[in-house]
Amino acid sequence: MTPLLQVRDLTIAFRQDGVETPAVRGVGFDVNRGETVAIVGESGSGKSVTALSTVALLPDSAVVRGSVIYDGTQMIGAPEADLRRVRGNDISFIFQEPMTSLNPLHTIEKQLGESLALHQNLRGDAARARILDLLDKVGINDAESRLSAYPHQLSGGQRQRVMIAMALANGPDLLIADEPTTALDVTIQAQILELLADLKRREGMSLLFITHDLTIVRRIADRVCVMKQGEIVETGPVAEIFDNPQHPYTRMLLEAESTGLPDPVAPDAPQIVGTAHLKVWFPITRGLLKRTAGYVKAVNDATLAVRAGETVGIVGESGSGKTTLALAIMRLISSEGPISLEGRRIDGVKSRALRPLRQDMQIVFQDPYGSLSPRMTVAEIVAEGLRLHDTGDDRPHREQVADMLTETGIDPASMDRYPHEFSGGQRQRIAIARAMILRPKLVVLDEPTSALDQTVQVQIVELLRDLQRRHGLAYLFISHDLKVVRAMSHKVIVMKRGDVVEAGEAAQIFDTPATPYTRALMAAAFDLKADRAAAV
Repeated sequence: MTPLLQVRDLTIAFRQDGVETPAVRGVGFDVNRGETVAIVGESGSGKSVTALSTVALLPDSAVVRGSVIYDGTQMIGAPEADLRRVRGNDISFIFQEPMTSLNPLHTIEKQLGESLALHQNLRGDAARARILDLLDKVGINDAESRLSAYPHQLSGGQRQRVMIAMALANGPDLLIADEPTTALDVTIQAQILELLADLKRREGMSLLFITHDLTIVRRIADRVCVMKQGEIVETGPVAEIFDNPQHPYTRMLLEAESTGLPDPVAPDAPQIVGTAHLKVWFPITRGLLKRTAGYVKAVNDATLAVRAGETVGIVGESGSGKTTLALAIMRLISSEGPISLEGRRIDGVKSRALRPLRQDMQIVFQDPYGSLSPRMTVAEIVAEGLRLHDTGDDRPHREQVADMLTETGIDPASMDRYPHEFSGGQRQRIAIARAMILRPKLVVLDEPTSALDQTVQVQIVELLRDLQRRHGLAYLFISHDLKVVRAMSHKVIVMKRGDVVEAGEAAQIFDTPATPYTRALMAAAFDLKADRAAAV
């Protein structure tokens, strides 16, 4: 049988000022009809560039050589009209982050309708019927009520389902999914993977799946290609690669998992932060006079305590209230209920009096690409807090920055470079250095590893453990990656739709979860056989 997609000796370079920088070298693989092929590797290995080259979606600076044959047609050098007929029609893409892929100014109906109008000339009632069918097919409940919704009004899982519906709109033969589950919670991730597998069976599609998560590859793929620095270093059936990897790089990827446990907390460790029956409700206003018609109950009755040297993990799906709870503790949003910092009530403190306390509470965000200003050097980014707070260190700021960069694993000689000159892992280390330079007591870690490769995740977890060990830091660790949470946390709080459904010692939560929801989370994270419906 002739493969649906044949890639042979694919070489891609990017030309700038007459100089070509290679990105992909001599790549070759096939995708057969009805088959799922996964391409795995770390960021920068050439996975996405290879996928984009299949339908000539690379920028003008790209120099592409070799052969990409789709269904008997050579795609490299093909006329633009032929490529347009294939893109979105025969070959469709699902990208990693639906919030940047969907137009924030257009409704879901309009965005799906554009594709149908362009490729199938479907408009009006016929297009609406097809859109409802697509949304139903990808599992959007009460699809008709969602047609007028904008992307920001949908959850992460719903947005990704809309992206899948758009990709399926024209009945493609090949679906290319580029990290489609990286930003999703474990239960939603499991649902999306099951959805893709089901759609593949029902629609008879082939699937090219790009990811850095080998756990996903084991679940969904028939064959796997392992890429490193622009080359495929190993390829074969999934079972063969996982059970008997030949290349050292493949073995390293398979072994890259955050393991172990955090250091025990000292029995006399003081409490750094605590809450009692904390509540965060956002009013829903309607009418010309903006009368309150109800509330979005983001957090209900949350009680927690974090001691010096202790990590409390907060887990749950998107929209469960994890980040809202952390922001309320840091007094970045309004809440009801007592909040204490080192024994002092801070819930009623006004903004001016609260400012000196800010250096004791710092936060590291999920996205190292978006949380650092592209217009500031690393030295300026890390030293920014020093200009606002007195840490008691009289040394020049550059000297303090150099020491903190060294402590977080960044060469201080690079402090005058800009964020775009660093890898994702290095950028996250810079974000950690920015938080740590103020010597805080509490650090909120909001999904600090979810945007990173597994090998880099392991490094960041080890860095965070080391910093906690040396400085006695209290961590609030928010994550949907339960394997990382288990490696980092002493205690765990499980949240669902604003409620704390379970809380306790990490070992207890992971080994003997008490509620169906927590059991469903564990099943999705560790691929156990359990009723995942309880998590929905």
